Amino acid sequence: MAEATRPDVPIRELLGFTGGALRAYPLRTLLSMLGIAIGVMAVVLLTSIGEGTRRYILTEFMQFGTTVIAIHPGKTETGGMPGVMGGTTHKLTIDDAEALARLPYVEHMAPQALGTGPVEYDGRSRSVYVFGATSAMPHVMKFGVARGQFLPPGDPRRGALVGVLGPKLKRELFGDRNALGQFVRVAGTKVRVIGIMEPKGRILGFDIDDGIYLPVATVMQIFNLDELHEINITYAHEYQTDALAESIRQLLMSRHGDREDFTITTQSAMIETFGKVMRVITLGVGAIAMVSLFVGAVGILTMMWISVGERTGEIGLLRAIGVRHRDILRIFLVEAAMLTSLGGLAGMLGGLAIAALLRAMIPGLPVHTPAIYLVGAMAMSLATGLLSGIAPARRAANLEPVEALRAE
Repeated sequence: MAEATRPDVPIRELLGFTGGALRAYPLRTLLSMLGIAIGVMAVVLLTSIGEGTRRYILTEFMQFGTTVIAIHPGKTETGGMPGVMGGTTHKLTIDDAEALARLPYVEHMAPQALGTGPVEYDGRSRSVYVFGATSAMPHVMKFGVARGQFLPPGDPRRGALVGVLGPKLKRELFGDRNALGQFVRVAGTKVRVIGIMEPKGRILGFDIDDGIYLPVATVMQIFNLDELHEINITYAHEYQTDALAESIRQLLMSRHGDREDFTITTQSAMIETFGKVMRVITLGVGAIAMVSLFVGAVGILTMMWISVGERTGEIGLLRAIGVRHRDILRIFLVEAAMLTSLGGLAGMLGGLAIAALLRAMIPGLPVHTPAIYLVGAMAMSLATGLLSGIAPARRAANLEPVEALRAE
């Protein structure tokens, strides 16, 4: 019967034969799988850390909501970093903030000033951020008050000598004692504590629990500021973002002599931008990790090339009893696929185990492994095996039976 008309070797027999060949050389099989396992493990771990970091950053921003617009003094394209910390000479004022509060769609407006200075009580002192705020700040920033109250409503131009402590600052200055009604000195100014904030934690490395909140006019007076650090605005629905941002731009330009000397940042745009950046970084890190897979593929190619030379007589015997050219090709391709699949599975399980161990040992480390990355890692390991097995398989399939048996 002609070779073209012979039936294919059943897949069950093919797998059994290939499995037997792998078991016959356990050390070589283990070393071949090890290279792929390390590569897949590196891909899983690095992409897990990258994806975890992306989700962590997005979560940090999402806790303020997505319907927030921040306005900073200074144009970032020309003036560097916006706001007081950027050293810009352009100013946002309380008058600007009140004008913005009257725009359509605006729900809450919170002007903010910022300073740093010592907060003192009963011989204890701690240098912290001093936030100038209004009664709207908890609504805008989604803060909660644990005890007492936040700053009372009123004219933002008129200060008051009252303050609200962050929970960490309260703990450092007062310990377990009651702080409400007590007086502390902020940069030399005596203020009465009227509230304690709920814990909010760190946001991008910035510990907002370790601070004090005073009326915005009071902070501007204490630190001799003539501009706001920023203005935050909330609105009801995301579809209003573009219209409101344009209204803000037009209003401030009309108040600033037709100069766009401010920066408008929408929370949704910032979240989207950070998400894209971190996704690119994650893919880049994964691509670097794939170098390990390439090294593993070279190892499999080398091992299988040697294997073909060692099994020349076996190949000649198979060809002599009628096994077809393409069946020999399939045997060695399946062998390569089995090596990389088993190695990839071991690497995936190892990567997941190490990721779980890292989460247990370092709770703050952002590690997240999406299922799509696991599927991708396994697919890459299988593709690696097939590609690295092509050359040895073709070599084996092209051996002439008589020459192969004579070599044996």
